[in-house]
Amino acid sequence: MKLFRNKSLVLLLLPGAVFLLLPIYGLVAGAVESFTDNGRFTWNYYTELAGTDRFRASLVFSLRTAFLSTLLAVVIGWWFTRTFAAALTKLPVRVTVWIPMLFPHFVWAYVVILFLAETGLAAYLLTGTGWLESPAFFSRFTNDQQGIGIILTYVWKGIPFVVLMLLPLYAAMKQELNDLVATLGGGRWQKFKMVEWPLILPTTLETFLILFAFTLTAYEVPALIGATYPEMISVLSYQWFYSSGWEERSLAFAAMFFISAVIIFISLAGYSLLKRRNKFIKREGQLK
Repeated sequence: MKLFRNKSLVLLLLPGAVFLLLPIYGLVAGAVESFTDNGRFTWNYYTELAGTDRFRASLVFSLRTAFLSTLLAVVIGWWFTRTFAAALTKLPVRVTVWIPMLFPHFVWAYVVILFLAETGLAAYLLTGTGWLESPAFFSRFTNDQQGIGIILTYVWKGIPFVVLMLLPLYAAMKQELNDLVATLGGGRWQKFKMVEWPLILPTTLETFLILFAFTLTAYEVPALIGATYPEMISVLSYQWFYSSGWEERSLAFAAMFFISAVIIFISLAGYSLLKRRNKFIKREGQLK
C-alpha cells in the first residue's frame, strides 16, 4: 500500500495511533465487563440499568444539560464570530477571547461558585445594596436540579472554542460571493443560505459533537456544582465504580459504555448527514 511506502507519513501517524490505544482499550474493557458475568455473556446489567429510576433520571438530566449547554455555546459563539470577525483578525482581541481556554473547567466552576452561589459575591452585593431581600435567589445557580450552574460553566468555556473553530472560515470567506448574491437580488437570508451556511455547516456540526461529547462525559464540573439528584452520568458512574458493592462496578461500566454508544451513534448520524448533503450538492451540480 502507498500509505505504508511513505515512511514519513507512517511516523507522523504513529503518535496518534499510540495515543488512541488507551481509550480504545478502555472502551473494549468496559464493554467486556458490562456484557459478562463470571465469564458468560449477559444482558443483566443493562436490564438493571433500564429498571433503575436513578439511572433514567440521570440519563435525561445528562442529555438535556449537555445539549442545552452545547447549543448555547455554539449559537453564541457563532453569533460572536460572525459579528466581530473583523475585530478578531487582530491578535490582542483573539487572545482576549481565548483566555478562558487557558484555564481548566473546574476553575470556571469555582468562578461560578464565587459569583453566583447563595453566599457568593453577586448575592452579597445585591442584598447589601437592597436590590434583593434574601440571597436565596442565587440558590438556583449552583447545586441545583436544573443544572444551571453546569450549563453556565460549559457555555463560558465552550464559546471561545467555537470562536477558535469558526474564525478561520469567516476569515477565508470571500466577499465577492456575497456581492454576487446581492447583485442577483438576494437579501441577507439568501446570502446566509447560499454563501455562509454551506461553508460553516461541517465545522459547526463537528464543533457541536466535540462539545456535546465532552460535556456529557465530564466529571469535575458536575461533581463541584451539580445536584446530588439527579446527577450527571459521569458522577453516577464514578459513585457506582467506587461504591462498596462489587456488583455496582459492572453497572458503572454498563452506564459509560451505553453513553459511549450514544456518542458514537450521534457522531455517525452527523457524518451520514454531511455525506448525504455533499452527495446532494454534487448531484445538483452535475444536473446544472
